[in-house]
Amino acid sequence: MAYSRQILAVTVMLGLVTINANGQDGTAMPVIEQSVLQEFLVAARANNTDKLNAGLKSGVPVDSADASGRTALMIATHADAIDAARVLIEAGADVNAKDHLNDSPYLYSGAEGRLEILKMTVAAGADLKAVNRYGGTALIPAAHHGHVEVVRYLLTTKTDIDHVNYLGWTALLEAVILGDGGPAYQEIVDLLL
Repeated sequence: MAYSRQILAVTVMLGLVTINANGQDGTAMPVIEQSVLQEFLVAARANNTDKLNAGLKSGVPVDSADASGRTALMIATHADAIDAARVLIEAGADVNAKDHLNDSPYLYSGAEGRLEILKMTVAAGADLKAVNRYGGTALIPAAHHGHVEVVRYLLTTKTDIDHVNYLGWTALLEAVILGDGGPAYQEIVDLLL
């Protein structure tokens, strides 16, 4: 899958995309011009569901990505474009697709407190064991950044509360050591305990 994304990134930079809808079975899609692909990715960032739907209807693959491997869904997640994310997920976007930083829409939405998108990714089958470039699940950076409602929500899923990242830290350690001790972090610590 990562190799397919690299090929897509190279073809986008060259100006043409010739991938299939899921990037796996090798069936060629019609050639998509770079300008059409760019409009699709811009629509994801701008929360423009009309342009996203039009792009999908015209054959733009739902998991089209930019040169950094960010799919349209990942771009929408970065922008907290909830409606765009919904359209893409309903169209079958891969909620586990990772970019060049090893982030997925699921991981990034958790880390950055994008609760609505996080819930959609989990409902769409997010891999709760997936880890980011630091080896952390979505729970660890959510605790680190003080996202109380994200932590509360993730604790209702099968997320491993005691997962240890590559630095040897858990969500609890990150909340205590990297937090400011304020009310949000106190609540996160209570939730984790």
